[in-house]
Amino acid sequence: MFCFMFLLLLVTHMLLSSTYVAVVSPQDAVLHIGSSLTATCTLSPELGLHASTAYWTLNGVRLSSDTYSLVSSNVLSVTLHSLNGSRQQSGDNLVCHGADGSILDGSCLYVGMAPEKPVNLTCWSHNTKDLSCKWSLGGQGETHIRTKYTLKYKLRWHGKEKECENYSTVRQEYSCYIPSNIALFTPYEIWVEATNQLGSATSDITSVDILDVVTTDPPGNVQVSRVGNLEDQLTVRWASPPELKDILFQAKYQIRYRLEDSADWKVVDDVGNLTACRLAGLKPGTVYFVQVRCNPVGIFGSKKPGIWSDWSHPTAASTPNSERLQRASCSPRPGEQNTPLRRELKQFFGWVRKHTHGCSGMSIKLYDQWRVWLQKPHKTRNQIQQDNNS
Repeated sequence: MFCFMFLLLLVTHMLLSSTYVAVVSPQDAVLHIGSSLTATCTLSPELGLHASTAYWTLNGVRLSSDTYSLVSSNVLSVTLHSLNGSRQQSGDNLVCHGADGSILDGSCLYVGMAPEKPVNLTCWSHNTKDLSCKWSLGGQGETHIRTKYTLKYKLRWHGKEKECENYSTVRQEYSCYIPSNIALFTPYEIWVEATNQLGSATSDITSVDILDVVTTDPPGNVQVSRVGNLEDQLTVRWASPPELKDILFQAKYQIRYRLEDSADWKVVDDVGNLTACRLAGLKPGTVYFVQVRCNPVGIFGSKKPGIWSDWSHPTAASTPNSERLQRASCSPRPGEQNTPLRRELKQFFGWVRKHTHGCSGMSIKLYDQWRVWLQKPHKTRNQIQQDNNS
């Protein structure tokens, strides 16, 4: 874009002037990485400028005079060897300057590679209502010049070729989203075409049956509760994804849970199509974070499993620990005002004053909500704690 704006300003200046200042040739050269280029800057003889007073820059960096050649009194050339890939996809700026640093003329150079065949094309449908596909760049990936990626698709036997329109890119992984008009009972053929000024490449064709690549929203209304006074167990309950309630399918679920101060998740695979599960063998008096996800199976009779949904938002609960609760209700002994338990209780009650709007009711659920709050960014917690202290 910068190179385009630069040339636009130069053209505007020349149109407004009665005579040209200089002309750089070639214009908009497209070259393979490693190529060499000789460019010339031809000065207007009417201006009385001598080419020996001019100089060249590439992307704002002055080029060595060793690369120049004085062709005539009004023509100065520069030769570039073993060109690297363009630093910006809009092109590199090769500019001819006057002795005072003024810009006489310039050109965009596009140095790169032809694209290689896109790979790893995969697709999925969200609740059978749409279609999303992603792919990776082939070979080294980066072409260094502007490259267009087009996802095309059609029904296998009688469809008209169509192009996807909603593209996005994250860390060299490309994707495209088709929001509507998806056929459910006829396979699609899908492929990606990559093109730039140096060549083109096409991915392998992927055959996709929408019913085999369905994913859902995460299960909703995930609740985690204690099992009476059992100190090593929690019960997890959730609701099936509501978007699929009218579609004939069986879901299978997974649960994962972790300790509050751990990043390691433990996964429970054998949940089946149940919507409740009891976790056992837990540590007493410990806060756990729990998530659930869904895989739709047998959508409209399909024999293939679907695709796992994202995990639900974490839900927290603590296992009972009667000994700890009794200690928390005792008056502190002399010298124990600054124990970790006292500091934790002080912080907890400060949070209660901040977030319960005057409510005085205390419950384990409220304590669990506070433990979730502790997982927020450190900066946010400190700000709230300062407010409480004030």
